Amino acid sequence: MSGSRQAYVALGSNLGDRRKTLVSALAALAHEEGMRTLACSRVYETEPEGPPQERYLNAVVRLETFLAPRALLGRLLAIEVSHGRRRGPTRNAPRTLDLDLLLHGDDCLDATDLVLPHPRMHLRAFVLEPLCELAPQLVHPRLGRTIRELAAGVRDPARVRVLEDPWPG
Repeated sequence: MSGSRQAYVALGSNLGDRRKTLVSALAALAHEEGMRTLACSRVYETEPEGPPQERYLNAVVRLETFLAPRALLGRLLAIEVSHGRRRGPTRNAPRTLDLDLLLHGDDCLDATDLVLPHPRMHLRAFVLEPLCELAPQLVHPRLGRTIRELAAGVRDPARVRVLEDPWPG
């Protein structure tokens, strides 16, 4: 793709058939115009943050895209809605699908509707472990540390575990 950037998107689900939802979300990403899936991490089962709820399945996908950050975010939000995502007032509430734009090239953006890199990714093992699979040497544009370094700082095998047999067929 001419003029393209690499972007990283976190996927998460803890309501309904979590595995089926992640597979469907990956398929939706693969069929969106303006982006191409380059790689996907393994799937991790993770303990939830926030109110008591079911465990999450999480993964990270690397995309190639020529979409600007806000346009890509709009596509991600539309995929969430198509998978039954309903946003309410409670932060970290259970959800059918969560797609977070983590990185868009080296872009740094501070807007009310989008902050890049994702403002809490460096604190979240459930994001950093799968991201580290795909891009361990990638340097966080604001923190100047590699994803491997950031992941090592928050690693918690009791809360973030690789799911055996994650992707069907």
